Amino acid sequence: MVITFWFVPVLIVAVNEVREEMAYNKVDLQKSLSTWELTDPQRASGAAARCHGAPDEAQAAGCPADILAANAARHQGALDEYAHRKATLADYLWHAFVGYWIVPAAFLLVLGVLIGGIRRALRRPQRAASGTASAAPGEVKTTTHS
Repeated sequence: MVITFWFVPVLIVAVNEVREEMAYNKVDLQKSLSTWELTDPQRASGAAARCHGAPDEAQAAGCPADILAANAARHQGALDEYAHRKATLADYLWHAFVGYWIVPAAFLLVLGVLIGGIRRALRRPQRAASGTASAAPGEVKTTTHS
């Protein structure tokens, strides 16, 4: 029961962490994709007005192909970095899940089995020695007081 209820706070923390981290990663990706490196002659020709936003948006706005090609490697690097961050986040969440839920759950299970085994061992009646006089099973010993 404790294990099930412990899952709720772990899940809440994990979801909040994912939302915060992915929001940051998306903003960083959009910033990287909307940043354009232009040479002085390209700026002078007015390319800065047409090359803005994401690559698809810039292409639709009439950004020259040579500027798109020159910035494509940097934009692809930003996309690769975003994918790497997502994979790292998934790896972090897996380790957090194992460390904060699986390990405590396994510990509680082993502890419960151990306590149950000890209680069972202590509850069993001791076997009577073969040479002692004892009451037969089902026979009740009584004592009389004078």
